[in-house]
Amino acid sequence: MTRIPEDFHAKMISVYGTRAEEWVRSLPDLIAKSEAQFGIKAEAPFDNLSYNYIAHGMNGEGKPIVLKLAFEKDELAREMRTLSAFAERGAVQVLERNDELGAAVLERAIPGTPLSAVRDDNAATAIFCEAFARLRRPFVGEEADFRTLRRWFEAFVRYRSRFGTEGPLPEHWMVRAEATLEELLGTTAETVLLHGDLHHENILRYGDGGWAVIDPKGMIGDIYFETLQYLLNYVDRDGDCDTVLSRRVAIMSDRLGLDRGRIARWGIARGVLEACWAIEDGADWKKGIGISERFMKLLNEA
Repeated sequence: MTRIPEDFHAKMISVYGTRAEEWVRSLPDLIAKSEAQFGIKAEAPFDNLSYNYIAHGMNGEGKPIVLKLAFEKDELAREMRTLSAFAERGAVQVLERNDELGAAVLERAIPGTPLSAVRDDNAATAIFCEAFARLRRPFVGEEADFRTLRRWFEAFVRYRSRFGTEGPLPEHWMVRAEATLEELLGTTAETVLLHGDLHHENILRYGDGGWAVIDPKGMIGDIYFETLQYLLNYVDRDGDCDTVLSRRVAIMSDRLGLDRGRIARWGIARGVLEACWAIEDGADWKKGIGISERFMKLLNEA
C-alpha cells in the first residue's frame, strides 16, 4: 500500500508552494507507473524524507532496491548522471531511470548504516578520505550536464543586486568572500566532477566493510570544494569546533595531499554563501559568518 507521510506533504508545500500540491497528490499514480515500467514493487517510504519521495522495494529478482521520485525532475536527472559517472568508484548503481517521469531505481546499500554511526571522529574522517579518493578523477564530459561552482555561488550576485553595499552582512566579510572566490576559481589546478554533498549521511556502509556514496549534487570544479560539506557536519564531535576542524583538515591534508590553506579559503567563501542563503530564507545569517570565522582561524594557523 502506498503511504505518503503527512509531514512530507507539508514540507513539500512549505518549500515549493502550491505548485507541489498536484505532484504530491499524484504520487500513488507515479509509484504505480514506476512499478509497471521498471518491474519493481515499492514498499514503505524512508523515515527521513526531505525533498524527494524515496521508498524501499524489491525488483523482479527479489533483490532490494530504492525507488526515488522527484518533483524537481532536472535535479534528479543530474543526480543520476553523476552516479552513472561515478560507476565502479564507490557509488550506488543506477539500475533504471525515466527522466520524463522523474523516477529512478537504485541499488540499495546493505546494511546502509551512515558514516555518522562511526563515533570515532578520526576513524570517520579516514573513511571519508577513502570515499573522496575513489571519486577523484579529472572531469571528462559535457559541462552543461552539471553545475559549475560559479553557478553554485550565485547567491553572492543576488545579494549584491538586492542590497548593494548596505546589506545586513558585515561588508568586510562579503568583500573578502567575493575576492576569495574569484582567486580560487582563477587558480583551480584540478577540475573534477564533484559529488557536492559528501557528508556523513551520504556515505553508507556497503557489504562487508565497504562504503558507498549516495545523493550527489553533480558539480564541476575545484577538488578542494569536496572537503567542505563533511567539515560542516558534526563540527564538535570529539572536541570543540576549532579543534575538530583543524584535526580533520590535517588528516585530509596528509591522506589526500591537499593544501590546508586552500581548504580554509574555500571554507571562508562557503560560510558567507551560507549566510546569503539564510538571508534569502529569512533565517539567521550569523551561523554562516561563524563558519567563515572558524575557517579564518584555520587559515591563520596554516
